[in-house]
Amino acid sequence: MKALLNILLFIFLGLGAVYAQTHYVGVERRHTSLTEALQFASTGDTIVVEKGVYKEGNIIIDKPLVLLGQDFPVLDGENQNEILTITADSVTVSGFKIQNVGVSYLKDQAGIKLSNSRGSTLRGNQLINTFFGVMLEESVHCTVADNEIIGNAENEASSGNAIHLWYCDSITIKNNIVKNHRDGIYLEFVNYSTIAENVSEGNLRYGLHFMFSNHDNYLGNTFRNNGAGVAVMFSKQINMQRNVFEKNWGSASYGLLLKEIYDSEITHNEFTENTSGIYAEGANRCKITHNNFRRNGWALRISGSSDSNVFTKNNFLSNTFDLSTNSQHNYNTYESNYWSEYSGYDLDKNGVGDVPYHPVKLFSYVINRVQPSIILLRSLFIDIINFAEKVAPAITPQNLVDPSPLMKPVS
Repeated sequence: MKALLNILLFIFLGLGAVYAQTHYVGVERRHTSLTEALQFASTGDTIVVEKGVYKEGNIIIDKPLVLLGQDFPVLDGENQNEILTITADSVTVSGFKIQNVGVSYLKDQAGIKLSNSRGSTLRGNQLINTFFGVMLEESVHCTVADNEIIGNAENEASSGNAIHLWYCDSITIKNNIVKNHRDGIYLEFVNYSTIAENVSEGNLRYGLHFMFSNHDNYLGNTFRNNGAGVAVMFSKQINMQRNVFEKNWGSASYGLLLKEIYDSEITHNEFTENTSGIYAEGANRCKITHNNFRRNGWALRISGSSDSNVFTKNNFLSNTFDLSTNSQHNYNTYESNYWSEYSGYDLDKNGVGDVPYHPVKLFSYVINRVQPSIILLRSLFIDIINFAEKVAPAITPQNLVDPSPLMKPVS
């Protein structure tokens, strides 16, 4: 019986392949517009669009098709319309230049929108000035890869996100370049998805912004020079590895903001030249290990509402402040990290300092309460009170200590 079913399936697929057709769109072709070709195309067909500029308003794709652009044909919304709206499963769009989506304060118009789609792929497209670049809503098992999405955002109110996901599952976002939008990549209610090897930079607000999204992986991305850095909120079971967070400067900027996040791992990341490397507020049971923190204003800012986090085997290198907190109590573990400011000794030569290290300076504690006091940062007086607090902690949490500081950076 199983063999018979396999034979029937083979015949069915074979017939599908035989009858699938390729339609061409171009100036000298039978079809001169994509809209016209879509009317003639059947499920499983391929439409090849040749080089040219096509101004066809909002194009609806409601059947499984493959759309291929030759030499990046231009789909132009003339600053009025959404351009491609896909409501079918198994649609592929590749090789197009999509530009000039209309800005709307009532509708989230996008260069390409997938709505209730399963198994679709958007690969190798250029999206220029598209308000929202790529939007996926209530879609599953889709891929967005190798696209370049460049916006012209001037303020948050009149701009959209480069890649925007809402109520999605099992999505792959890989190797895209996203610039100059409100948020580079935005996820809300998105689970079991992977965001990998993307470059997000120069966005007005966050390079990556997600909330209410669980069991997701963020691997090997670069988030650079964004207005407020990266925000991770109201999520659990998040895995962040090998990402680069750099040059996110501003009074309220972070390499990575953790707010109400639980049971997650942050490992092998680079935090370089951010106002705050990690700012944690209500982060609980997270493992932060094998990360490098270089030349940040604050490497870590951990609020008193963060509990049961473990910081181990990290390198803290030339930060203005390695760690600050707003609480006199500590409920987290700091152990076996390398601190470039550590000045202890290692008489038994086991690679571990013989004197515990207190990474919170009294002055960082003062700045949290009186920010203008930062003008005293380089004064001799501040050095004296920091030293006195280190010798005999009276204000900073006495149990916030690394009992086994490393003498050499973790490789």
